[in-house]
Amino acid sequence: MTQHLVERLPVDTGRSGWEAISHRTRPVRTLDADGTADWLIVGAGFAGLSAARRLTRLCPGARIVVLDARELAQGPSGRNSGFMIDVPHNLSSGEYSVGDAAGTALEMAQNRLAIAFAREAAIEYGMSAATFDPCGKINAAATGRGLKLNEDFARSLERIGEPLRRIDAAEMCDITGSAYYLGGLYTPGAVLIEPADYIHAFAAGLGAKIELYENSPVVELSRSGGAWRARTARGSVTAPKVILGVNGLVQEFGHFRGRLMHVFTYASMTAPFTGKAGRDRWALLPADPMGATLRKITAGDASRIVIRTRFTYDPGLQVSEKRVAATAAQQRRSFDARFPDLAGLPFDHSWAGRICLSRNHVPAFGEVEEGLYSACCENGLGTVKSTLAGMMAADLATGTRSDDLDRYLNQPKPSRLPPGPVAGLGARMVIRWQEVRAGREG
Repeated sequence: MTQHLVERLPVDTGRSGWEAISHRTRPVRTLDADGTADWLIVGAGFAGLSAARRLTRLCPGARIVVLDARELAQGPSGRNSGFMIDVPHNLSSGEYSVGDAAGTALEMAQNRLAIAFAREAAIEYGMSAATFDPCGKINAAATGRGLKLNEDFARSLERIGEPLRRIDAAEMCDITGSAYYLGGLYTPGAVLIEPADYIHAFAAGLGAKIELYENSPVVELSRSGGAWRARTARGSVTAPKVILGVNGLVQEFGHFRGRLMHVFTYASMTAPFTGKAGRDRWALLPADPMGATLRKITAGDASRIVIRTRFTYDPGLQVSEKRVAATAAQQRRSFDARFPDLAGLPFDHSWAGRICLSRNHVPAFGEVEEGLYSACCENGLGTVKSTLAGMMAADLATGTRSDDLDRYLNQPKPSRLPPGPVAGLGARMVIRWQEVRAGREG
């Protein structure tokens, strides 16, 4: 018999503004009995719901149970900035420039495969343009160094034939209503989502094809007699095959220990305002990965801006309310510098979000035990990478072979990290140095 006791459950500090303003139609159900399923998925984020959708196509009529420790979109899936990015976006490298041509082509093909899967779901489930908007993205530069990073990225994309458009300071001011930015780089392949609405709409679209239980954290996962049994506080599910879509928490299920880095980033959402900050909807990634990501959304006459800054290395998988509040105070200064006519506009919500990285920038993926599959470690691009991992896990678990799956499997495992104190000191030093170097981009 195999037994994994899950001793550490998700801790998500602060309420995500995306989740606070989202709309859900599906009632919350909690697992309160023992039952069986053909498939069990742990985690109802991008990976878990994508795996569920894939399974409904590959195994029509199968009983698919999805368990989540929180309510939908309260975890990392509802805490990100909502960019589905197709071009290279390696946060740990310090810049976005393209690497070798073959590796870049493969990465973009995989990102676009995931985006196409999400687009098909968005159409089928009737997601609005506000929830799923294939409008591209802008990398915004606020310094001379940021302009150089954008230009280096642009040239690397041009060498492989990717479309793009350079944006000057005047147009950036027209878009954002702010004179803060010196220029921008537009690439057309990205999709903007309102992440909590996307997750809610995705789950609602799956409807009766799955059994979704929220507020039902798995505290024990054991295998006996050819089947896995996941136990929660009030019930259990037994199934021959299980897919884990729990990102960094896969270590709590006994796998990839000592191989994954746990990083938090932080965001705040303003109170509603009217008539300022440029166009109704825009979204900016920083030219320097350690800079500030901003999005403006508008519903009716009321707009809000979300600002995301800062990264911290926290292997304990949780941060304090004090940390979130201190970061929000820093974001206050960054926001006011960009939008002096909105200076002092209150933040309605501030929150932290978990990111999982591997040292060699690969997923924690595969059949880790008989009948147990991992679709984890999104390397800072959870919307796309976790969608892809969920798709591929369903294919692998059902024996659905394809060139896409073969290429996805042809990756090394996450490499081992240095001993804990060494890894922590090194990660924190690198993050701090990169933040200082980012300067006004942050």
